Amino acid sequence: MNLTTPALLFPAISLLLLAYTNRFLTLAQVVRQLAASLDRTAPLVQGQLPGLKRRIVLTQYMQSFGVLSFLLCALSMFALFMEAQTTGQLMFGASILTLALSLVLSLIEVLISTEALSVVVKDLEQAARPQDSVARDPAGRR
Repeated sequence: MNLTTPALLFPAISLLLLAYTNRFLTLAQVVRQLAASLDRTAPLVQGQLPGLKRRIVLTQYMQSFGVLSFLLCALSMFALFMEAQTTGQLMFGASILTLALSLVLSLIEVLISTEALSVVVKDLEQAARPQDSVARDPAGRR
């Protein structure tokens, strides 16, 4: 393995960390909007809190593993530059593993995010339904 192999991973990890940062900022904005909500006890707000808590923790770990992957990739390149092949290969392997773990956590966060959107859509659907203010007779007619 030569120096260019881990170097190929650098732009991918950088873009991934940028995407993670954008997701974190969006998540922070959602939390701040819910905190500024007039009715924090509304079922819609309360229904989103458990998912938000999990997403915050997952985002923290996926960013951490992404940064660790980036660091291991850089150390791998340094080891290969210093002609320490075995060390460089082991660090590159660890970099790939931590990157894979970061991606799995990202997938889990996306699935939780989708659940949260389903809660909002369900609430919007319920709000859009006309309320039955006219009583029905026993035959089901109005």
